[in-house]
Amino acid sequence: MNRLPVSIQAQIVSALVEGNSIRATCRMTGAAKGTVIRLLRDVGKACAEYQYTTLRNLICKRLQVDEIWSFCYAKRNHVPKRFKDMFGYGDVWTFTALDADTKLVPCWLVGDRDIVAARMFCKDLASRLAHRVQLTTDGMKVYLDAVDHGFLGDVDYGMLVKYYEGSTPEDQRRYSPAICTGTDKRTILGSPDHAKISTSFVERQNLTMRMSMRRFTRLTNAFSRKVENLEAALALHFMHYNFGRKHQTLKTTPAIAAGVDNHVWSVFEIVGLMSFDQKAA
Repeated sequence: MNRLPVSIQAQIVSALVEGNSIRATCRMTGAAKGTVIRLLRDVGKACAEYQYTTLRNLICKRLQVDEIWSFCYAKRNHVPKRFKDMFGYGDVWTFTALDADTKLVPCWLVGDRDIVAARMFCKDLASRLAHRVQLTTDGMKVYLDAVDHGFLGDVDYGMLVKYYEGSTPEDQRRYSPAICTGTDKRTILGSPDHAKISTSFVERQNLTMRMSMRRFTRLTNAFSRKVENLEAALALHFMHYNFGRKHQTLKTTPAIAAGVDNHVWSVFEIVGLMSFDQKAA
């Protein structure tokens, strides 16, 4: 097979990072659905590997952590019996961390919303930092163990617990969340500055993800058929978010603000992360 021209690859990637679905991207570029999906997987893998290696020894000061819900294959109640309780079918959660100052997303993790995933995520986050930081999470109880396990106590950790009117666990997946009736800032480890215990920026990042990745948009028929496609889309999104798009308030990219890079990446550079012998079509 012939390799897809780089110009077409760049068009496809540009369409995907701007929030278009796979089918819409096909219509816009003339590429086949299978071609677009293969390119997404290939460039997503390259982006994941690059960020895994590059986003190290970070000089972050304030980090915020949150989780965002999505689903793969089918919604939980519609998953066939043969796939029940199998990861990648039904509810899927993405853990994200965000630097409150530079808006850099140093890492993310796709998994279940449980202690195992939370531990892996916090351990990965801690390994990327150059020094002690202030960390804020929401009130999910698994973080109490996961943060201590990942950071080995070397962190100023505050938890922001929010109270909602008539709140239930299912409310977190509703289109319109319940009304917040109050918050409680708690010191968990170290000496966090209570004035800076917040999850506002990382929660705003959830909106950015929903706008930039069609498969995260609520109340639509857009979703990931396979968890591998979701992971690829996330890697591509965060590569473009961190390195290729100027943040509105920073006037530069998060990677430049964090001292990780020195220029704004073009879509062609992101596509160029793939090896030259890659067959995209």
